Amino acid sequence: MENLTELYCLMDDFCKDFEPKMHEILLNNGSKRRRRSTQLSLAEMMTLVVLFHQLRFSQFKVFYLYHVRLYLRKEFPNLPSYSRCVELLPRSALALTALSVADSTPIAVCDNLRIRRHKVFDGIAERGKTSTGWFFGFKLHVIINQLGEILSFRLTPGNTDDRKPLPELIKDLSSCLYADKGYLSASLKQQLKTMGINLITNIKKKMKPVEQTYFDKAILRHRSVIETVFDELKNLCQIESIRGTALLLTL
Repeated sequence: MENLTELYCLMDDFCKDFEPKMHEILLNNGSKRRRRSTQLSLAEMMTLVVLFHQLRFSQFKVFYLYHVRLYLRKEFPNLPSYSRCVELLPRSALALTALSVADSTPIAVCDNLRIRRHKVFDGIAERGKTSTGWFFGFKLHVIINQLGEILSFRLTPGNTDDRKPLPELIKDLSSCLYADKGYLSASLKQQLKTMGINLITNIKKKMKPVEQTYFDKAILRHRSVIETVFDELKNLCQIESIRGTALLLTL
């Protein structure tokens, strides 16, 4: 249960910072809300939701009744009934969407040797470069939440800087956004801060160390979950075929 304990600790650390901010926003909103204590804390609810997706159960009811209640009683001593748990879970939705990960992936429309002969996206697709080399096509910019669900996306020519579409992508988001070193930019960080987003990235070797919480470091280590999303989009949804790219262009 070490992984479960680590997961809960991450959620608990996040909630200690997030809950006061959430209650402050609700109070500033002018709406009166009762703050009753519940059998499951916000951190416990978030842990259950993430664990449900990690274990790949197809139904939450089966997961809760035949896994959580049978094998995780010690870890969750105050488990409510299934129906009560379902009533409580929506309270974790706002917190889960507050943890976002941004990245981009190339969508090649042809092999590099056929660029000069390619006509379908002539004048639209562009040559771009990633850590794996050059390609001709587009870039798919995506923001996902902690569960791997897509919150927003943009399709741009392949030569677009990853940082350029970010302000447009995060318009309806809040709290923390995690990204790789390609999103490093003091001006971008300040711009997003005015929009209510805290951009958190790894730093380059020659840069001065930046103080980060244990929670932030852990999320950055698990940021690769977005690669799983890209893998499913490319291999299962086949968006890198000509037909798939054409479909994305119509969205």
